[in-house]
Amino acid sequence: MATVNVRRDVSDPFYRYKMERLQSKIEGKGNGIKTVIVNLSSVAGSLARPPAYVIKYFGFELGAQTNNNPNDDRWIINGAHDASKLQDYLDGFISKFVLCKKCKNPETVMEFKDGRIMLDCKACGQRSEVDIRLKLSGYIIKNQPKKGKKDKSTKKAERRARKEAGHKDDDASQNGNSPNDSASDHAEENGDLTLEAGSDDEFTRQITEGAKELDLDEGEKEVEWATDFSQQALKSRAEDLPDDLKRALVVEDEDGEGEGGGSSAYDLFGQWVQTTATEKGGVDKLENVEIYLKAKEFGIENKHRTLTVLAQTIFDDKIVKQVPDRAGMLKKMITSERHEKAFLGGTERFVGVEKPDLIPLVSAILAKYYEHDLVSEEVLKPWGSKASKKYVDIKTSKAVRKSAEKFMAWLNTPDSDDDDEDESE
Repeated sequence: MATVNVRRDVSDPFYRYKMERLQSKIEGKGNGIKTVIVNLSSVAGSLARPPAYVIKYFGFELGAQTNNNPNDDRWIINGAHDASKLQDYLDGFISKFVLCKKCKNPETVMEFKDGRIMLDCKACGQRSEVDIRLKLSGYIIKNQPKKGKKDKSTKKAERRARKEAGHKDDDASQNGNSPNDSASDHAEENGDLTLEAGSDDEFTRQITEGAKELDLDEGEKEVEWATDFSQQALKSRAEDLPDDLKRALVVEDEDGEGEGGGSSAYDLFGQWVQTTATEKGGVDKLENVEIYLKAKEFGIENKHRTLTVLAQTIFDDKIVKQVPDRAGMLKKMITSERHEKAFLGGTERFVGVEKPDLIPLVSAILAKYYEHDLVSEEVLKPWGSKASKKYVDIKTSKAVRKSAEKFMAWLNTPDSDDDDEDESE
């Protein structure tokens, strides 16, 4: 489907913020004529706003009745309205209720205080106020999200802001500035950054400290890493593993890399995780920094196939409780949709083949992945809609997705419907 810039006044073809062009169709005739906006949920999702806000805005601007809470995702405006005209009105909604008043970026989250609507910009930090005199402002205040609950649109805005921040950090590094140097807006030492436990930023700090400790004293380093992790030693210890662990941990992909009889860097890395966890008394004893530095030693810390290995090796029967503790490391290593798909594939293998007793927990596992921004909605929805035999046999793949139905139903439910369900509980 065709996309347009969120700010249509920006002609830059490399402008990062995109949304689908509004698609509408006119149904009925006479007094019963109506306009159905086919892709309103998708467009509203790109703006990180509930679709009910957008449809209500159209209604106010056009002086027409709208349905603000459809169960079938059919968003309707009474009367015949051209898609291009609605697109023009959408520009007004974006300007008034989405864009930061300072930097004009759409990375804002709505907050409510004392009857006011605030736009908290995750890009520049500016907090600006929405004009309370606007008709839609009154509707929003009466229909604001539940306190203490982040809806899917808010999560999407925050996730997009983090990705944008990552792009900015990369640009700064290429220009000779470290993301954490004194010139950076993200520098912890300037007091501008609060590190959340389990976050990828906190994990980055731990990696730096861990690497420094390893470099402090080469003699101490030799003592600490007394166990032999050479490829020959790993292969030897792999022969002593139980039969269910003697397997290749990644599958061959379009690069022609992957399974290699258990001798690829990925399999050696996976065997290291398993043997080290066994020696330490369980996967929970294996530190995130230790895992990351070992992946870096193998030269695979940025590879998507590494996520397939990790999904199969860093969890056990307590996976639902373990995800938050691993989230910082995983977010550091999951940098694209390809990484996300590989991580889901490894999870499919883990619960479908190695731990089939965990299949009933797939919805709970995916909920934790989504909560901690490990896998995005854009990857989860296609994954849940079709079984695949890439990582497991087709029967197992169907069983895993069958167990995921509860989570997928929630993911596909519009935010406004989520609020209604909460009220009925």
